[in-house]
Amino acid sequence: MEGKHWSPNRYDLLKKIGELTRSIIEDVCNDRLPALYIDQFSSYCTGDPGNCCCSYDLPKGKEILMLRKESQARRLDVLLRVLLIVQQLLQENKHGSKRDIYYMHPSVFTEQCVVDRAINDICILLQCSRHNLNVVSVGNG
Repeated sequence: MEGKHWSPNRYDLLKKIGELTRSIIEDVCNDRLPALYIDQFSSYCTGDPGNCCCSYDLPKGKEILMLRKESQARRLDVLLRVLLIVQQLLQENKHGSKRDIYYMHPSVFTEQCVVDRAINDICILLQCSRHNLNVVSVGNG
């Protein structure tokens, strides 16, 4: 299967987003701490806009995000906020830049790199590239 990678369409991604959020809601409703298991890779989405190196690289392990630590709760909050924005982009079939996403909630995101990390985590969770999420990278100026 070398050279051929599954490229999800926006409907597949919307379905995955729904399943992910539904599982988090079910955990909360059943008095369980929601947990996200995110593969750790030696490189995150650093390829050209259509490719995500994460899907080609073997995971080094899993990182678990839970609500036990404040830092993880904050990261989960940011991830869910960015996921909502990505969901809206996909539903409306629009594109947005990482910078656009940052400026939607700069007081929450605090730094651009926080949004970048959330987008990388979403790519890993949904097994897709940033390009598939309708998120583009825009250069300075």
